[in-house]
Amino acid sequence: MPYNNTSELPDNVKNVLPDHAQDIYKEAFNSAYDGYKDPADRHGDADREETAHRVAWAAVKKGGYAKGYDDKWHKQ
Repeated sequence: MPYNNTSELPDNVKNVLPDHAQDIYKEAFNSAYDGYKDPADRHGDADREETAHRVAWAAVKKGGYAKGYDDKWHKQ
């Protein structure tokens, strides 16, 4: 389901992403959730929410963030 604000993000996202990356994640997730309503638009057997999470993580990476040695994400 779409997120109204970053405080609603899953803990595994909130605990590893800085604030700006959480904003990117939330916006990308919400956009993908809306954009992949039709199962024919998704790859493989992924459901709508799984697809939106994949898109959101890709957006964080594209936004210049990478996972560090401390398992948290940092701006590159």
